[in-house]
Amino acid sequence: MSLDIRDYVIEAHKNAERQEFVKTMMSGEIDPELYATYLYNQLQCYSVLEKYGLHNGLFRDTPGLLRAEALNYDYQKLWTREEKPKVTESTKEYKKHINTIMDDPEKLYAHIYVRHMGDLSGGQMIKRKTPGSNRYYTFKHNEVTDYKRIVKETINNYLNVYQKNVVHEARLCFAYATELFKELNDLGKTNTI
Repeated sequence: MSLDIRDYVIEAHKNAERQEFVKTMMSGEIDPELYATYLYNQLQCYSVLEKYGLHNGLFRDTPGLLRAEALNYDYQKLWTREEKPKVTESTKEYKKHINTIMDDPEKLYAHIYVRHMGDLSGGQMIKRKTPGSNRYYTFKHNEVTDYKRIVKETINNYLNVYQKNVVHEARLCFAYATELFKELNDLGKTNTI
């Protein structure tokens, strides 16, 4: 019987989705600067992950899955201040962590699965509710279906060989995302974007 990553991360995924910041994004009323702060923090995370993912050939079959350029575009269009947005503690810690696994393709792919599969799935709903052009969540025709299949097959192949590493890293990625949502929710409440 083949393993499926979803069975191992369902609770971590649900916990991330339950966060107040996610509800704020889905409300259709998120402050554009708060959303730009989210995009900027995502850009920091995706940039380091995609750099090592490219180095390890992990986007060979899914070149259109790369999101850093689109994140940068979206953030730039929404951010109106001279100083850059706040980089959260979870984002700083995430970048440090990715630097420790830069030569472990199965660990990196667990993060690609969590982040990029989220863009292909829930991101398609978020795109309709958030300000700006949302290039971050925009894919070419057929890419969503094809890339979901490829990412799922790839992560489950890694899972069959490196189960402990893959499960640990996927859960960890959800934990970092959850912490980012909490930090952004606090920033939005205190208006210290």
